[in-house]
Amino acid sequence: MFKRLFATALAFGMAATAPPAFAQNCAEREHVITKLQDSYAEELAFGGLQKSRGTQSVMEVWTSKETGSYTVLVTQANGISCIVAVGTDFFEAIPKIKVEGTPS
Repeated sequence: MFKRLFATALAFGMAATAPPAFAQNCAEREHVITKLQDSYAEELAFGGLQKSRGTQSVMEVWTSKETGSYTVLVTQANGISCIVAVGTDFFEAIPKIKVEGTPS
């Protein structure tokens, strides 16, 4: 489950390679996080490091189980975070249950 969610999030994070299109959606990380928590009841679901153009950034997905909203956030080393995707109706994938034993 985590691998699928992480792969999906990385695909969204690829949008971060075009900063001019998203430049107006950037601010100090603490300000963005406060807004996500207070206004949208979103919490950090998962994240990871992303390497692009020789630098590393942190990609995070924030979700709200209450409202179903989600936000994909990319934070640069300088502390500036950019919102690269938002949406509604977020869901978690249900992992397949592996049955133990010898297959017949």
